[in-house]
Amino acid sequence: MKLAFFDGVSSGESLPEYHPGQAEIGKIELLDVVALTHDMPEYNLWRGQVGTVVEILSNGDAFEVEFSDRAGQMYECLGFRASQLMVLHHEPRHTQSNVTLEQLSAD
Repeated sequence: MKLAFFDGVSSGESLPEYHPGQAEIGKIELLDVVALTHDMPEYNLWRGQVGTVVEILSNGDAFEVEFSDRAGQMYECLGFRASQLMVLHHEPRHTQSNVTLEQLSAD
């Protein structure tokens, strides 16, 4: 299977790129659920389309993402740079800046 690699340009137009914050850089891992950060009409994929990382490419600089329907049938599989993807989180993300309810009550 030949892997297509999207270069961030669609239909001859330059698209704005997603630039992850420091907290997200280098955080994409195998089997992460990700969303596209821009439209790709030539592949019938749109910003927000959800896929799964199935392969880490170029020493972690690129990722093969598989897109499947609700029945689990794959309909597209493409390579992306990290800046073209957003990792989706199903649980609250805890950082040093997060304050718990108990900490607020103690003040």
